[in-house]
Amino acid sequence: MFKNFNLSIREIIEHLSEVEKKLDANAINNLIGLILNSRNVFCYGAGRSGFIARCFVQRLAHIGFKAYFIGETVTPKCGREDLVIIISGSGATASCICFAKKAKEIGAKIVAITANPSGKLSKYTDLIVHVPGKTKLLERKSYAPFTSLFDIAVLSVCDSIISEIMGRLGISEDMILERHANIE
Repeated sequence: MFKNFNLSIREIIEHLSEVEKKLDANAINNLIGLILNSRNVFCYGAGRSGFIARCFVQRLAHIGFKAYFIGETVTPKCGREDLVIIISGSGATASCICFAKKAKEIGAKIVAITANPSGKLSKYTDLIVHVPGKTKLLERKSYAPFTSLFDIAVLSVCDSIISEIMGRLGISEDMILERHANIE
């Protein structure tokens, strides 16, 4: 009945399988270490990457971390003991570079989650987590719309990082419910 729908779903599943094989386990482990050892975790992304960054902030808060999305009115001051995670498929988004540069001046640790590890953003980072995926700068035929392959892969990577931290710290889903919103 559906053509593009089924082709898109298959492409996404195959892409996630490829991402799993290509991820640098050391980079993921280093990111987890930075999260565990930071006072606060600040995340940012523009557009759909921003939605994913917000999802990551929410999950980090659910498991007990002080996590914030850069630019919100309730976001506190960033300092040297803090971690800034920037999600940018292209590695060239102006606002991402601006925030990374400012965080570097402050002395925070900076991680880029990107499909383009040699993008301008990399100049300001302490760690790059390369997540392959189609971005605005990467032209190729895809049934998954525009940047969806990158977006879905990053969401999966971020949720899997949360799962790993939960396992390491012995955090259960019941413990998450204690922090989950109850006015919704």
